[in-house]
Amino acid sequence: MEMTKQISQRKQGGMITMPFIFANEICEKLAVVGFGTNMLSYLTSELHLPLTQAANTLTNFGGTSAMTPLLGAFIADSFAGRFWTITLASIIYQIGMISLTVSAVVPKLRPPPCKDGQVCQEASSGQLAVLYVSLLLTALGSGGIRPCVVSFGADQFDENEPEQKTSTWKFFNWYYFCMGVSILVANTVIVYIQDNIGWGWGLGIPTVAMFLSVVAFVAGYPLYRKLDPAGSPFTRLMQVAVAAFRKRHVPVSERTMLYENRELDAPISIGGKLLHTQSMKFLDKAAVATEEDNLKAPNAWRLSTVHRVEELKSLIRMGPIWGAGILLITASAQQNTFSLQQAKSMDRHITKSFQIPAASMSVFTQLSMLSTIVFYDRLFVPATRRLTGLDRGVSFLTRMAVGFLISLLATFAAGFIEIRRKQAAAGAGLMDSPQEVIPISALWLMPQYCLHGIAEAFMSIGHLEFFYDQAPESMRSTATALFWLSISAGSYTSTLLVTVVHRVSDWLPDRNLNRGKLEYFYWLITLLQLLNLLYYLICAKYYTLKPVKLGDDDAARADEDCFELTGRV
Repeated sequence: MEMTKQISQRKQGGMITMPFIFANEICEKLAVVGFGTNMLSYLTSELHLPLTQAANTLTNFGGTSAMTPLLGAFIADSFAGRFWTITLASIIYQIGMISLTVSAVVPKLRPPPCKDGQVCQEASSGQLAVLYVSLLLTALGSGGIRPCVVSFGADQFDENEPEQKTSTWKFFNWYYFCMGVSILVANTVIVYIQDNIGWGWGLGIPTVAMFLSVVAFVAGYPLYRKLDPAGSPFTRLMQVAVAAFRKRHVPVSERTMLYENRELDAPISIGGKLLHTQSMKFLDKAAVATEEDNLKAPNAWRLSTVHRVEELKSLIRMGPIWGAGILLITASAQQNTFSLQQAKSMDRHITKSFQIPAASMSVFTQLSMLSTIVFYDRLFVPATRRLTGLDRGVSFLTRMAVGFLISLLATFAAGFIEIRRKQAAAGAGLMDSPQEVIPISALWLMPQYCLHGIAEAFMSIGHLEFFYDQAPESMRSTATALFWLSISAGSYTSTLLVTVVHRVSDWLPDRNLNRGKLEYFYWLITLLQLLNLLYYLICAKYYTLKPVKLGDDDAARADEDCFELTGRV
């Protein structure tokens, strides 16, 4: 039966499933970004919130949306599986989008329009409650979609088959490319509709797109390669920690025998067994068998296998690299807040009759990101492959380092561009007229937007590759959730940074950006990114790649309960 199941799994998956998965991702991102990109404008112009409150609401929503993937990953890896988690989460997200659309259409769910010469009435607590409930539903839906779609797509390629192995890292590039195309459409077409036709249509279209994403994804059900969940990864991690603590007084030496159980680990080591490493030896105590342990049916809270101990070690080793990605998100988060506010104050006309919506300025980020992905996949990888011998050209750690450097340059340049914007405002006598358009082209913002896009193509995709590649195979949804958790931490770090700087300085005024010192804020982020880059380079230098033994070389062993020396790597 097991052999038949494996043969059936091999017939499923592969490139044929990509249209369904990418269609789901494109429509889902159209819905997410179609609202998120222009959310600051919605909060300030429709709900009349102050700029700093609106900016913090935006980053808090982004942070919460990026934190919920931990819950979705737990459900997927523990019992539901990735397909059903994505399906259910998409339905929840759909309900949230419908609620948002209704709140934008029904007049009682938003404050009255501003009248000339009067102070705008802010949204009431009840109106904000409707908004927050809608946002919470979309955040919960995102929590099930984000960690699972990437892992589910990569699962369609069997890494044990040589012809499919190289398709996995290509998948990440093209997954991000499709996501970028969707974001590009959202930043142009959807934002234009929101600004020029109305928020009812502007939110209604993404809502319909979300419905289509669910239909497209479910339609591919018979073709998917669906891996069974292997039980709660968090429980296994806790069992290793508890077992190691219980045996904290048990001595471990170079000749100590550590416990292995091939049958017990079979569901969580289909792609290969994790080999023992010399780091974090205190956790090895969890795999030391004593007279109290039953080797045939061990108590997992007292005795763990080497594979399970190495699962925990792998996640701990990933921690410092994970933390390094937080500040890049903090830097890029300013595109949807203060960079957008800069764009609103500048001349955005391309022709006499057409001007770019402020929220659509991020189109330059997406275009540069998409161009970089194509360049990376078609030119950079083949060229560097000849030099390094690696299928992916350079390691994901090197790719991430390049992204960190470019992101640093983006915020450094942004400070000088802000100085130029304020000089133009001063020259036109508009320093105290924040609602007036400053006679300077918004295209001056292009360098910072484009550099952020290039940085994302290098760092974010490299980060995603890193999590999928280095995480234990039974925790890949959880690992992808860590990617989104770094985005959450970056968003909350932005909120904290904005709040502290706003309270202790006059850099970020609420009503008149012309009288602020936004350039200092950008350069503060640049300094933090420089320190972060140095920290990352140290972490990358000493990082140990996950050791995996592919295949089943010890299948001939008669005894299913075996041991290995701690000295073997």
